[in-house]
Amino acid sequence: MHAVPRASPPPQVTATPAALALLARLQARHGPVLFHQSGGCCDGSSPMCYPVGDFIVGDRDVRLGEIGGAGVYISPSQFEYWKHTQLIIDVVPGRGGMFSLENGEGVRFLVRSRLFTDEEFAALAEAGRV
Repeated sequence: MHAVPRASPPPQVTATPAALALLARLQARHGPVLFHQSGGCCDGSSPMCYPVGDFIVGDRDVRLGEIGGAGVYISPSQFEYWKHTQLIIDVVPGRGGMFSLENGEGVRFLVRSRLFTDEEFAALAEAGRV
């Protein structure tokens, strides 16, 4: 009898080509960066992009993964709310968050999402990711 191969857990965060292109420009200008999704007031609904070292990631913050070489973190309360979804970092016209590096670029990062399938969520659970 052959064992059924287990599904690999899907990435919890991905990015569109437009987001990766903007990210590369910001990294060229500012060096290593990270994203944080807090869910707080004001700019909290957008992922904020900071130079590494300018934002202290909290002990309880969850690392979702990496896009374009940048770590992506989320507050525990937001993770609990969004753990059933894959976050997709995108770029849209507009003004970036007050402290986010894309401010002044004429575009801003935006989180889109899609629900994980039951199989994907089970693979994440088995891997201890949710």
